[in-house]
Amino acid sequence: MTEPHSSHTIERGHTAHNATQANQAGWIRWLPGWNNLRRYELSWLRHDLVAGLVMTTMLVPVGIAYAEASGVPGINGLYATIVPLLAYALFSPSRILVLGPDSALAPVILAVVLPLSAGDPQRAVALAGMIAIVSGVVCVGAGLARLGFITELLSKPIRYGYMNGIALTVLLSQVPKLFGFSVTAHGPLRQTWRIVDKVLAGNTNIVSLLIGASSLALILFLKRWPRVPGILIAVVATTVSRGLRLRKTGRGVRAGTSASRVAIPACTLCRC
Repeated sequence: MTEPHSSHTIERGHTAHNATQANQAGWIRWLPGWNNLRRYELSWLRHDLVAGLVMTTMLVPVGIAYAEASGVPGINGLYATIVPLLAYALFSPSRILVLGPDSALAPVILAVVLPLSAGDPQRAVALAGMIAIVSGVVCVGAGLARLGFITELLSKPIRYGYMNGIALTVLLSQVPKLFGFSVTAHGPLRQTWRIVDKVLAGNTNIVSLLIGASSLALILFLKRWPRVPGILIAVVATTVSRGLRLRKTGRGVRAGTSASRVAIPACTLCRC
């Protein structure tokens, strides 16, 4: 008489255990990075450290440049570069990741932030953060609805023209830093004219120009050896030069983020 009772108990135990495993598998299915971390091998660590160091030297200037092209302070570009990498490593199904800031939304963010922020950096950051949240919700909804095919409806000339325009915007925002001065003008033609005008007026900082031009030349020269991290070497050399506090006639070396204070921002709600 006790055998059926014990068999039912065992069956219920197996059923509850299977249900628990299925529930855990369901949660872990949304966090594939956790499984990758559990199966991580120490032999991968050396290569991952080198890859991470090289990617950092690329992502830091890119994050600053795209942030300024979007109308927000450059230091916030670093925050927006670090946090998504950690999130993507947790939610991505692949162990090998190569990703960074995307320039596609820079002009869209600038078009919203510039007129509404009224020159207030904190308000610009709040607006850009809200745009990021709304964009993320829309992308998640589009992914669940399987609407990825819509991107194929955009012709290549439109996409290439859009990306080339973004590249020109970023280039014009960084050229003044190469020459060691700042330009406050809106529009590519006005920016170009102001850059040429300041160069002809003798506002160029020779030390900044020498450091920037030599870094670019070093990167281009080392491209012929793919295994040599040219960008890493250039960033380290520039950092050392900056650390030596080079000065010329008391003006010093202008840095793109010299006015930025590195501090973790406080979390606040947008009151736009």
